[in-house]
Amino acid sequence: MGTHDVKELDSQNLRTFTQKLLADLRALERMLATGAIETGVRRIGAEQELFLVDQQMRAAPLAMEALAAIDDPHFTTEVARFNLEYNTDPLDFGGSCLAEMERQLAELLERARAAVAGLGADLVMVGILPTLDISDLGLENMTPKPRYFALNEAMRRLRGKDWEFYLKGTDELLVRHDSVMVESCNTSFQVHYQVGPEEFAPLYNLTQAVAAPVLAAAANSPMLFGRRLWRETRIALFQQSVDHRAPGVHLREQAPRVSFGRRWVDESVLEIFAEDIARFRVLLSAEIDEDPFAALAAGRAPELKALRLHNGTIYRWTRPCYGILAGKPHLRIENRILPAGPTLLDEVANAAFWFGLLSGLSRVYPDVRRVMDFDTALDNFVSAARLGLRAQFGWPGHQHVPADELILKELLPIAREGLEQKEIAPEDIGRYLGVIEERVRTKRTGAQWQLESFAAMRDQGSRGERLAALAAAIVTNQRTGRPGHEWPLAGIASAGGWEQHYARVEQFMSTDLATVGPDEAIELVAHLMQWKHIRHVPVEDNEHRLLGLVSQRSLIRLIAERFHELGARPIAAREVMTPDPVTAAPETSIGEAIQLMRKHRVGSLPVVKEGRLVGIITEFDFLGIAAQLVDRELDAGKIRSHGSAAPAAAPRAEPHER
Repeated sequence: MGTHDVKELDSQNLRTFTQKLLADLRALERMLATGAIETGVRRIGAEQELFLVDQQMRAAPLAMEALAAIDDPHFTTEVARFNLEYNTDPLDFGGSCLAEMERQLAELLERARAAVAGLGADLVMVGILPTLDISDLGLENMTPKPRYFALNEAMRRLRGKDWEFYLKGTDELLVRHDSVMVESCNTSFQVHYQVGPEEFAPLYNLTQAVAAPVLAAAANSPMLFGRRLWRETRIALFQQSVDHRAPGVHLREQAPRVSFGRRWVDESVLEIFAEDIARFRVLLSAEIDEDPFAALAAGRAPELKALRLHNGTIYRWTRPCYGILAGKPHLRIENRILPAGPTLLDEVANAAFWFGLLSGLSRVYPDVRRVMDFDTALDNFVSAARLGLRAQFGWPGHQHVPADELILKELLPIAREGLEQKEIAPEDIGRYLGVIEERVRTKRTGAQWQLESFAAMRDQGSRGERLAALAAAIVTNQRTGRPGHEWPLAGIASAGGWEQHYARVEQFMSTDLATVGPDEAIELVAHLMQWKHIRHVPVEDNEHRLLGLVSQRSLIRLIAERFHELGARPIAAREVMTPDPVTAAPETSIGEAIQLMRKHRVGSLPVVKEGRLVGIITEFDFLGIAAQLVDRELDAGKIRSHGSAAPAAAPRAEPHER
């Protein structure tokens, strides 16, 4: 849980905080040198992040109300008001610790579910909530705590401009946003592994080496804003969401604040902390009255508040952590790569696989640096995030090996031996690693299930309905406890009825737009209407600012009024368009959109966000809703078809046609 008692950064408290930060680093160096850090003890723990959703499966900004209703110190906030986090208690690594971790996770989850049900909400474990829209990411949905607003302001100050996100998978995503709230699209299952200071470097390096196969087997974040991107889109999205770098005129190296790292660790955790202090500016400060050396002299473990606060603003996928338990200071390796979901069983299985590999491979490769280049580990990691189990890895003894083959033939046996060596209960080893084995053998990760489900609903309902059906099926299946690879595909019926998913324009507006510039020939506009079967063509500038709208009606009027001139000179779109057309925002309700169209007697509404064209809705889109309403009334027997066939299913709303 991060420190929330922060204050604005100015030149004075920046210098003061930096002095405290460096003092903490020197104190940690002394503790390592004098053997003050706990060793010979292995503990594990976990952090579970969640989405809050309403009855329509959309993000529900109810975190503060939910925390008050839950009333349990295991729970805390995240950046967005539609996220929650809870933490397990530390467990000694051995015996039934894995089953105990799952039991505590389940008890806390059920407690939270019961509490949020009273708020008309539910909880979802998934890497990225399918129904999230960019409009959910406004600052009004940021958790009202100083830490988050201070972090956002610090990032904006360093960056100096909006964030631009670009990801490419099956689809492409290119979007701009003005805050770090995009970070809240991601939820994860973070696992902690306590290590002794003398073994930190080799085990940290080993964590980096196995990150790719563990991630490939666990992928559960394939979509964002309805776009099919990476199997673990979280990886690219999180790096871009808190990236304060700006392009320069020279090829200066600038490390991202979210990273896999740059090299192996040679000797000590101090290397990581020192590098991060050197590379990354202080973003947050706090009142710190502790003198770590005075605490050491008094026989107390110093809290190292400055070091921990700074470390909490640097998001390595494998992060070192300093903590204190029962008065004894210790070091942990935090695994941040794992997504939330599909179920608690899947999550603990992912953790068991990772724990087993750290234990087992440390005997096979005592120093992984001798058998693998760091760049190979990094390439593997990116490949796993992009492709999941379809990735090919560089691995000791192989030039290239398929991810599933490596996991099934080599890594699972090693993980099993590693857990056995730590005397984990045999039935738990079989249960959790069995989930990994079947998931990989069937190639049915949570990401693959989502993509297959979405594809199976391709010709049904609108995109908003399909995404809601996906989220609803995740919630339903999570309650069964069955691992994700056994889930049936989601169906459109899971959405609970089309009428629940037409609340806002952005849920069914067309985003695949045919547009022209103001100086384009009117002949091009006419051809676009013919080719695309559309009646309205927006006119925009190079910055995607809406300038006007050319309608089929205006073209007909042009022909009627100026027929004798049409062959004389080329006519530009700007001469025909209706300037300053009536528009809607993505957040506009359907009722408001219909009223606008009726009031102004227009057949379409360009959808504009911050002055830029992002979509369009037309009369035809509303006919789709009407058709579904007629279908429902016919099925209910409230109207008769008079012997005619029932209306066809509503057409898809994506193309801005007709």
